Amino acid sequence: MFLYPICLIGLLLLSCIVQQFIPSVSVWYDARVLILPLVVLCGSATISTAGMLTLAFLGGFLWDAQQVLIIEQGDEIVYHSNPDALKFGYSIILYTLMGFLMQGIRPLFQEGKWHLSAALTGVAIFLYLFVEYLLRGFIIGGFSLENGMIEQIGATSVLTMLFSPLIFWVLFRIADLCGHTISYQH
Repeated sequence: MFLYPICLIGLLLLSCIVQQFIPSVSVWYDARVLILPLVVLCGSATISTAGMLTLAFLGGFLWDAQQVLIIEQGDEIVYHSNPDALKFGYSIILYTLMGFLMQGIRPLFQEGKWHLSAALTGVAIFLYLFVEYLLRGFIIGGFSLENGMIEQIGATSVLTMLFSPLIFWVLFRIADLCGHTISYQH
């Protein structure tokens, strides 16, 4: 009963490590495959709401730990505070909202219509990155659409969405090994 969620958390930790080694695609607006958020999104469609909240918290915590932590001690010249840095914890809230988006179509996913969930991962990643862009814009006091940020957000969303069938396949295999039922028509 608890083996699948534990394996899902293990996959989340593994994706956190793998995320560090995935390069950006420079010819495509420096887009990246966001494996950690993708595991949270795909996993959210396969577990209950309580499990999704746990997964969103852990995923957001790990993402912020990788992206946002600013070293508070040390020489101020070396460790200066980034003025556009978002505070630790914002990703937990955004991951939770993305998880609820995936939970909304979970009944369709359980009927075996996983391709809708795969498409929704692209939409959710786009919304996550766009909201993050807006939050950074509010913090620094302005927006710059001339630097290709919207193209990068769109390309990252599409590239990440293309990897969602692979993550769903992995989740189905893990669920089979753990005896967990993901869909009713598997």
